[in-house]
Amino acid sequence: MDPFLISVLSNIGLFSFLALSAWILLIGGEISFGQQAYFAIGAYASGIASALWVWPFAVAVLWGTVLGAGVGALVAWPAARLSGVHYAIATLAFAELTRASLNVFRYQRDVEGYLTGPDGANGFRDIRWVYEAGIEPGPNLTIIALSLAGVIALIGLAARLNVMAQLRMVGEDPILAAMQGVRVLRWKIGAGAAAGGLAGLGGGLYAHLATYIEPAQFSVMTGVHAVAYGLIGGLGTALGPILGVLIDIGLLESLRALAAYRMIVFGGLVAIILILRPRGILDETLVAKVRSWVRR
Repeated sequence: MDPFLISVLSNIGLFSFLALSAWILLIGGEISFGQQAYFAIGAYASGIASALWVWPFAVAVLWGTVLGAGVGALVAWPAARLSGVHYAIATLAFAELTRASLNVFRYQRDVEGYLTGPDGANGFRDIRWVYEAGIEPGPNLTIIALSLAGVIALIGLAARLNVMAQLRMVGEDPILAAMQGVRVLRWKIGAGAAAGGLAGLGGGLYAHLATYIEPAQFSVMTGVHAVAYGLIGGLGTALGPILGVLIDIGLLESLRALAAYRMIVFGGLVAIILILRPRGILDETLVAKVRSWVRR
């Protein structure tokens, strides 16, 4: 397979985790501009675990996922009492606090004669487990794809167990949901934990693909894009945010003629889709129609 195509597909897969994390919160009725913080936490935690502590790759990525989920729950606990623009600003503030902290975070060890580890604004180099294990870009893409497929399967299972329906109920009208016996605060904290874990998983895989990460990579625009992916692709299914990533990275970034105008085209596309389809391309109505057609 062409190396450029593998690179594009890998980026689509990795940012799909970030898009899905923002989508879960959108389903729960909240807009978060801070999912890049958990992406960064997962990336740094996984990188430290594999490069400095010499943990196995799977355990290192799992550590980044668990830490992202834990921090997500801790942030969601006070933030769940907010809503609307106040929630969005709180998540954005947390993301910027995380990025500022990483700018001064230094934790290095001597690994085979070289200082390795986070070095503040200079970044974190030599996260080389994938290369030392001899994993080529193609098999690495397979790891990313299988991880993403596993996440989608878990979301599908949650939908079958009525978990997603209850989360949508909380997102549509939390007061009515509470009147029907739904513990709204628990659901919002759970959604925050799940979203943080998904972003942390994507960050861990991203760090090992890139081998180098720095705080500047986890900027506000990364969080804005994560929200936009769900709004473009649609809120009716987990495939919606992935469709948004495909449109942005798979189409706009792959067409080199549009490279200089990518942000302009993407911003215009978001505006047009939100006007024509406020719940995105794959909204709940379209998904219900497709499911009804498939059953027939």
